[in-house]
Amino acid sequence: MINLHCRSIRSIILTSTAILSAFMAPAVCAEETPMVDESEGLGAITVTAQKRETNLQQTPVSISVLSGDDLKARGVVGLKDLMDGAVPSLRIAPFASRTSALTVGIRGIVPFDANQPSRDAGVGVYIDGIYLGRSQGLGAALYDIERIEVLKGPQGTLFGRNSTGGALSIVTRKPSGEFHLTQTMGVSNFDGYKVETHLDLPRFANFSVKLDGIVTKRDGTLDNPMAGEQDYNQLDQRGMHAAVLWEPSDNFSAQYDFDISRDASTPYYMQVLAKSAAIPFADIAKVQPDRVKTADVGVPEQLSIGKTHGHALHLDWMVADGIHLRSISSYRKLSQSQYDNGGAHQGAFAPNARFARYSLANLNQEQYSQELQLVGSLDRVEFVAGAYHYHEKGDDWAWAPYTMQWGATASAMPTRLPTLEAGQVSPYPDRASDAVANSIALYGQGTWTPPVLNDALHLTAGARYTRDKKHGDLFKVNGVDTPYAFRISSSRVDPTFTIAFDATDSIHLYGKWGTAYRAGGANSRSITYRSYAPEEVETSEIGFKSEFFDRHVRLNVAAYKTIYKNQQIDFNAVLSAVPGGPTRTTIETVNAQGNGTIKGIEADLTIAPIEGLTLTASYAYTKGDLDKAANPFKNNALDNVFLVYTPKNAFSGAIDYSLPLDWATLRAHVDASGGDGYHSQSSDPMLTDSSFLVNARFSLADIALNDTAKLQLSAWSRNLFNEQHTFFTTGTPQSLLLGIYNEPRTYGVEATIRF
Repeated sequence: MINLHCRSIRSIILTSTAILSAFMAPAVCAEETPMVDESEGLGAITVTAQKRETNLQQTPVSISVLSGDDLKARGVVGLKDLMDGAVPSLRIAPFASRTSALTVGIRGIVPFDANQPSRDAGVGVYIDGIYLGRSQGLGAALYDIERIEVLKGPQGTLFGRNSTGGALSIVTRKPSGEFHLTQTMGVSNFDGYKVETHLDLPRFANFSVKLDGIVTKRDGTLDNPMAGEQDYNQLDQRGMHAAVLWEPSDNFSAQYDFDISRDASTPYYMQVLAKSAAIPFADIAKVQPDRVKTADVGVPEQLSIGKTHGHALHLDWMVADGIHLRSISSYRKLSQSQYDNGGAHQGAFAPNARFARYSLANLNQEQYSQELQLVGSLDRVEFVAGAYHYHEKGDDWAWAPYTMQWGATASAMPTRLPTLEAGQVSPYPDRASDAVANSIALYGQGTWTPPVLNDALHLTAGARYTRDKKHGDLFKVNGVDTPYAFRISSSRVDPTFTIAFDATDSIHLYGKWGTAYRAGGANSRSITYRSYAPEEVETSEIGFKSEFFDRHVRLNVAAYKTIYKNQQIDFNAVLSAVPGGPTRTTIETVNAQGNGTIKGIEADLTIAPIEGLTLTASYAYTKGDLDKAANPFKNNALDNVFLVYTPKNAFSGAIDYSLPLDWATLRAHVDASGGDGYHSQSSDPMLTDSSFLVNARFSLADIALNDTAKLQLSAWSRNLFNEQHTFFTTGTPQSLLLGIYNEPRTYGVEATIRF
């Protein structure tokens, strides 16, 4: 049974009352509705991958879409919940044990460490068309989501830099102008609770207002034995969002959005999977080859806090019939603290040696962007043109003191160092840096339908010109002022070409070629702030999208080959910041000299065999063949390079069933996902475990309370069968092998009232 303490009940009641009284409660998932229009088969899915609304089946891009109903059924509160592989080509992972920053990758392009001021991701993450520049902040809870579009393959023309693997486009619901109130309350194991509210107010004087928010909290899933310290893998997320839509006429609209969030979390626990008998270890340092409930060594641990807020203004003016001029303006700011003591012992025992390296860091970032779009259609031509400006500045510092000390013998209990300063391994801080980035772009894309073949042929061409400038300073290393700096600039053109053919009204074929790049920068873990150049991809893709049996079966398949150029690769080294000074481990980033390739196949199948039943299945095959890279710290010896966080074979599937009853609607959802083991570091030949996860949700919906109010009761579980697998490993079984396991089974119940 669910263990719900009185403090949790009081928290729910107080939180809910305060939010409702202010009409500002946590975000709510949309009302669950059947995924299928039973009378006409599978319903059409609208996407905006080409900066306009189009039918998914007629859009010549490999896209997977998760609707708001899908996210609700899978129990997705934030992007971290998509780590299970709901979309096989999409890989989301923390940086090692840290849950405070997320790595997002598609088709094998998954940067391992992008959580620094001047390191960029390989997949652009957008919310309502606004680029989110840092991996920090991506762990925050999502608000009222209409859909998430996963655009696979380079999107260099329309989405620009840092979209080499693809783009993740999050689309929120707009104000409706009608009164709707949805209130959800839920409890779960690990003393978890959730309160969500979604409020739409009636239109007044051409203004529509929408308010969202969320409060969700859960204690740690793995105990820390040290009294008074935080447990591992706990979370406390809360935030609010407000949108005001002004529609003074049929051809003009303006929407202002404001959001603010706070995300508190502790890291995953990194445990010893294997160790060598030839290397001395303390008796308390246990080999733990399976997922455990309690760490073997207690250590200091506190919450990492991420705070974000942002403003956005969307303008849409229909300047002529079918032609829209749009503006997207945004400003965002975030701060993220990091307290990561996820691996208490990562080395051999030595008498009175200090251990439990506490990785402390803080990042501050702010960005603003401005985009203008001209979108429309003329006779036989559909087009989009735009101009874009992005500015970002950030700073970070890091320090890694030891917090514990072994006794004189391997059997003696360790002690906690009295203060962080007493156990420091180097002067404060290890490093401190800042960086500034400016990017401007012009882009255009047009699709021409020539008057041949009954208008079944469509030719698309586009290009984007980008000019980047970056600079920054590494002004502290090992507590000493340093003069290191970098300054880089680059410009390039990324083209795309597509040929699409409508073989029938329900079968669409396409071939596509395009390029994209990930911006250059500098690694702030470097003790000299060494810069590196952009990396590039060039992808050829063919695919078909089809529907059969009166739209009761939908099958989409794509095959691609990516040429990976100038890949940004990290190498570890032990260097001294000044001649004769103390040494420290550094990570230098260099560009590989050769080209690599990534090949893959993706398939998505949806079937509606009978009324109320929907079956979905997805599969991704990804194979990387990356050239060895010259390690500058090993006399340019060639090192192997692997794709990270990318299974060779990955799959997902789901069953959704809806059955109307006399007094309610029964809804059932079960999904499963899994894949092969993968490399969790680009230079590490070790593979993680294979995985197979099952989630489930069962609901009684549409229970009438009165003429306007309806109640829904739900029970859910994530990792229903408590499956365990490592999603991160480091080291070797011959010396010391460390790993991080996935989360244990979580489950809960929810009640939702809708007006």
